Amino acid sequence: MVARLIDEDPEEAYAYARIALRLASRVAAVREAAGFAAYATQKYAEALAEFRAARRMTGSVELWPVMADCERGLGRPEKAMAMAGEPEVQKLDKAGQVEMRLVAAGARRDMGQLDAAIVTLQSPELASNAVHPWTPRLRYAYADALLEAGREDEAREWFGKALEADKDGATDASDRLAELDGVEFVDALDDDEAEPVAADADRDDAREDGESQA
Repeated sequence: MVARLIDEDPEEAYAYARIALRLASRVAAVREAAGFAAYATQKYAEALAEFRAARRMTGSVELWPVMADCERGLGRPEKAMAMAGEPEVQKLDKAGQVEMRLVAAGARRDMGQLDAAIVTLQSPELASNAVHPWTPRLRYAYADALLEAGREDEAREWFGKALEADKDGATDASDRLAELDGVEFVDALDDDEAEPVAADADRDDAREDGESQA
């Protein structure tokens, strides 16, 4: 239930997670789900505590990147960077290592180290033409960092590469590309609402003309 609701309604997912915790606080999966629910609602201290509890129960390093990101959320990017250099990172699978790289780059940006963030993202995984579940986010993060550094042409290229890999719409790369190209989106509803207003104005003008002629 919690996992299903996190994307749809994070606050409701959090409420369910709190209930589950009261019923089964010694179950690692419950602690992990509670951590993700708290993380989704930006309750980073609570999320970190739950992730740590789940990790103690399982001994797994799988949650290491999201734990580091909680440190970022708590305003401690230096701690996140320290975690990126711990031996636990080497035990992560490829997806986990890419996630850790994303967190580390974000921490660099938090500290104002933009060039270092760009270098952190430069990796064999970024250069690869193969597409994996994490590919769109990695390319997107690189494009976003390039754009912040004022490297607009390169940013456009990488937003395009992110879009090519993003079949599930995990990023808003298409919107970012449109912004760079100066494309403005007009809500069709606005046009529909404007037409009756214009029609009312025309009727008012016609009424005034008729009254003046009379």
